[in-house]
Amino acid sequence: MARILIIDDDKSVGVALRQLFEYEGHRVHICYDGPSGLLDYPEVRPDVTFLDVKMPKVDGLEVLGYIRKEEPAAVVIMISGHGTIKTAVEATRRGAFDFLEKPLDTDRLLVTLRNALTVRGLTDSVERLTQEIEIHHDIVGASPAIRRVLQQIEMVGATDARVLITGENGTGKELTARALHRRSTRASRRFVEVNCAAIPSELIESELFGHVKGSFTGAVSDRAGKFEQAHRGTLFLDEVGDMSLAAQAKVLRALQEGDITRVGGTRPVSVDVRVIAATNKDLHEQIENGEFREDLLHRLNMVTIRVPPVRERREDIPMLIAHFADLTPANYGVQYKRFSGQALEALRELDWPGNVRQLKNAVVRLMLLSMGDTVAPDDVRRYVSALGSEADVPERMMAMETLSEFKEAAEKAFIEMKLRDYEWNVSEAARRMGMPRSNLYKKIERHGLARSR
Repeated sequence: MARILIIDDDKSVGVALRQLFEYEGHRVHICYDGPSGLLDYPEVRPDVTFLDVKMPKVDGLEVLGYIRKEEPAAVVIMISGHGTIKTAVEATRRGAFDFLEKPLDTDRLLVTLRNALTVRGLTDSVERLTQEIEIHHDIVGASPAIRRVLQQIEMVGATDARVLITGENGTGKELTARALHRRSTRASRRFVEVNCAAIPSELIESELFGHVKGSFTGAVSDRAGKFEQAHRGTLFLDEVGDMSLAAQAKVLRALQEGDITRVGGTRPVSVDVRVIAATNKDLHEQIENGEFREDLLHRLNMVTIRVPPVRERREDIPMLIAHFADLTPANYGVQYKRFSGQALEALRELDWPGNVRQLKNAVVRLMLLSMGDTVAPDDVRRYVSALGSEADVPERMMAMETLSEFKEAAEKAFIEMKLRDYEWNVSEAARRMGMPRSNLYKKIERHGLARSR
């Protein structure tokens, strides 16, 4: 745990930095002008100081000079809303460790703090911060389950290996794909996303491979498809299990031969694309049902990364809540509210069938609707606890973004209801639903259903 001093006349900046650094486990002291910062400095004995340049009474550069005079080894990071090369050079000349411009970026702040703590020799804090910034603070969590995902991203990201990302709706499969892209040698090129479930089957080929003028009604000009748009970059095929067999055949050819042909065209176009795919379906079951090509699966899953559902990483829930709570004021224009320990525990006990996406929506709802400056257990019971109840299922389903998500949630709710009706007699439930018992067992496993005690 490091001691951090913040000297900035902008109170909103001070509060935001305090929330960020206290969340990382550090002790934070704030002063809102230069003189009070100089008075408190000997008592706080900070390991790192964040110092604003433009302040009333005493300028930040003057404060820096006083601090460095009294403690030559002091680590001071200057921050400014009016950064210029001249100011940055002068701050460096006077001994500043680094210079950051407002608006402050969370990733850059954490990287700079990590480097500063390295200089101070605080290795434990450095290791913790390194874990937090591994994936630019997008994938939040420290549980063993999410650490495995982060480690896989670190190991595979820099290669050109194709990756299949699996996981339930709302777990963060797209974030994982984007993290892989940022870790790759293609990071400076485009990341092109295709939601295979959201595009009508008759248009998916045109969307992926493009078309030539006059190839079908409405094709008024030549158009490049997603493969061409992602040339030398990354193509993310989200919900790849919903792709038509005809489109699957063309994707397989593109992966095998490295070229594509536009709909209605005859000239092959060479493409250099790294493909990352994601699905919430059991592709092996789809292969058995003749809905997915086995040879395409072999091409797509050189490496498989499974993103765990929230129920398998409950220890991350308080961290996720803090992360979303920090983002909510700027995104929705509401006052920041902290969550009481009892509220956090109540949220931690919920099942979150919609996973991280549902949790994020719940945090926003609580900060919008709860009274006062603290979210209490009563607020959780009033505004969130009913999310998992049968009475709320239709509303929750209608809030989903795609037909694929809706169908998946409806199937889960239907199977769970039938299993309860027949007291978890799987054979009888399967007979009544008109499906093979083996299929029902697979669906029970896929949806993570379990008999309540």
